[in-house]
Amino acid sequence: MMKRSLLIGTGSYLPARVVTNDELAQRMETSDDWIRQRTGIGQRHIAADGEMTSALATNAARGALERAGVPVSELDLIVVATTTPDDTFPSTATKVQHALGMTRGFAFDIQAVCAGFVYALATADNFLKAGQGRTALVIGAETFSRLLDWEDRSTCVLFGDGAGAVVLRSEDVEGASTAWGVLSTHLHSDGSARDILYVDGGPSSSGTVGHVRMEGKEVFRHAVSKLSNVIDEALTANGMTSDQVDWLIPHQANRRIIEAMAKRMGLPMTRVVCSIEKHANTSAASIPLALDQAARDGRVKSGDLVLMEAIGGGLAWGAGLVRIGLPTAGNQGQAKAMREEPAPIA
Repeated sequence: MMKRSLLIGTGSYLPARVVTNDELAQRMETSDDWIRQRTGIGQRHIAADGEMTSALATNAARGALERAGVPVSELDLIVVATTTPDDTFPSTATKVQHALGMTRGFAFDIQAVCAGFVYALATADNFLKAGQGRTALVIGAETFSRLLDWEDRSTCVLFGDGAGAVVLRSEDVEGASTAWGVLSTHLHSDGSARDILYVDGGPSSSGTVGHVRMEGKEVFRHAVSKLSNVIDEALTANGMTSDQVDWLIPHQANRRIIEAMAKRMGLPMTRVVCSIEKHANTSAASIPLALDQAARDGRVKSGDLVLMEAIGGGLAWGAGLVRIGLPTAGNQGQAKAMREEPAPIA
């Protein structure tokens, strides 16, 4: 027998306000065509005044718990990946814990910028496999618009706000069931590349919150090479090939990077979840947000093998390979058979 963290529910939340490329073109020298051609972005959601990261995270969490059929009383752990916490301290995760009415277990934040959700998924998975809890809520949530210089068209058009969440439940599995859940995660960082993507401010350096600064061409170059390598690492670790992956769910930073990864894997874009046109780059929220949208519209189903990958400031990057849902008696080892069974995320 071995422990496996099964992904049994997803949720997401987007602020009500939508800002289109055309609206941005009224404020600065840009256009819908210019933004779409370079990024694939058509619009983004922006949090309302007073709408904080914890509120976005809590709404996404409630959706994930509802879809998983898991009461708050069963939660042992909350990990929130965010670069835009409500406060320097305490953690946003503890605010979510309180908002949900969770009175047991523990909660904390992780900061790995756009790679944050993969880092949070790996962290929660390791806690569960170590037996330090059975049920975890993993959230990526950002109000990234508050880090933007709205006079810098090279960065402000790229980002949006939002949150996504998943529920993990540890189960003792054997035989074919070991091919379900979080199969592996792979994390990397390289602090020498810090200056190509950063925010110029912080409590220790300036005492103020700064703005996003980015060297776009350098970020693109690093993203293509590092994400290609970590995808290979994840597949090799599981003895798999690209054609066994049902869905690539990448970080939604730039459509050209997404297309490059799909081409590298030999996957058609019909097997890639790409939500960047509607959501822009929501940093740590982008992967769970895209996953929930695809689960809700029926693309991603229980039994599907999903590869997630992301890179962000640090540089920090990683990948995770997950078979979605719960194996049931009679269909273990037959992933697609889950499509005939009622399942939390179907």
